[in-house]
Amino acid sequence: MTTSGRIELMAPAGNFESLQAALDNGCDSVYFGVEQLNMRARATVNFVLDDLPEIARRCAVKNVRTYLTLNTIIYDHDLSVVKTLLTKAKEAGITAVIASDQAVIMTAKTMGLEVHISTQLNVTNIETVKFYSLFADTIVLSRELSLRQVKKITDDIEKEQIKGPSGNLVEIEIFGHGALCMAVSGKCYLSLHSHNSSANRGACKQNCRKKYTVIDQESGFEIEVDNEYLMSPKDLCTLDFLDQVIDSGIKVLKIEGRGRAADYVATVIKTYREAIDAYYEGTFTKDKIKTCMEALATVYNRGFWSGYYLGQKLGEWSDNPGSNATQKKVYIGKGLHYFQKANIAEFKIEAYDLKKGDKILITGPSTGAQEMIVEDMMVNDAPFDKATKGDSCTIKVPFRIRLSDKMYKIVEN
Repeated sequence: MTTSGRIELMAPAGNFESLQAALDNGCDSVYFGVEQLNMRARATVNFVLDDLPEIARRCAVKNVRTYLTLNTIIYDHDLSVVKTLLTKAKEAGITAVIASDQAVIMTAKTMGLEVHISTQLNVTNIETVKFYSLFADTIVLSRELSLRQVKKITDDIEKEQIKGPSGNLVEIEIFGHGALCMAVSGKCYLSLHSHNSSANRGACKQNCRKKYTVIDQESGFEIEVDNEYLMSPKDLCTLDFLDQVIDSGIKVLKIEGRGRAADYVATVIKTYREAIDAYYEGTFTKDKIKTCMEALATVYNRGFWSGYYLGQKLGEWSDNPGSNATQKKVYIGKGLHYFQKANIAEFKIEAYDLKKGDKILITGPSTGAQEMIVEDMMVNDAPFDKATKGDSCTIKVPFRIRLSDKMYKIVEN
């Protein structure tokens, strides 16, 4: 938990671009996977072992906590990998490991590495919290609980003074925003049955995001369900009732999205940071909520719903297979050079046009995700209002760019 006493805003990081975007936009902690033993092993380009020191270094600069996700099903042949991962994490100074398998939990505890209990273990009551407090300082509750149930658990932790191995009261974490699985706390077997690719090993094929036809086995009558993907829930969003979330007594609010782009991470973390700060400053108003919800809608989403937190019944389904974002990014070109003294960046335009007044996004492993408006530009060393494919273009930017950086134009959907 942050020293300010405010709830901890936990950000996803699927690569260095997303990590930097999270750090630049006000997260208190980040969680990430290394190679294969995490629940997003297939969905994103994960970090490798040698990245751990750099992850820890970048986060230490901003006083941000680091959580390694090692929460898949573990088989005997994985145990040596588990030990190697945890050893390297400990050596690098990673804050904690998010785990669900007892082998991982006990190995980490033996090493003196802080443990967080994954939502995969389905913690739904205070007695289970008591049991896992023997091993862990933070427990992620099941996604199916209401805020009233969450509040009961946090009240009981305080009342009964339930402490973890650190000697501090156990902290409760819940999911706050992002993709939801139709299965209880994500334990789905559809992908395993249909493709021999287990979601519980981080290799989900996302069967639920597809459109299906229902067939009556007796008559052969077919029904195509129109305008709803009946196994694909809308994305969870708690921002519009964030005051109730904080009042439930949770200590960590987790943002889902290790498989999503850096601009998604930047926008969502920045928006929730503003909302959390507004709550503590007494400015969490209807107008603030409206502005924040509009910002969240600009990046990838399947529509929003409140999950089970407000006691709603399941039934908030997506109406299309992709995103409902109000904006999209279009690739324009790549970075060529940065003139540090003048704060000028040079780009090679490789696709589409770039015009003065356009809103652009620049991303990169060290740059993160930076948005800005093009105010002035030079094209092939002469002042122009428009650059086209093949041109060399220079623009003034308030940050350094690198050769690996990419530039996108942000357009309305």
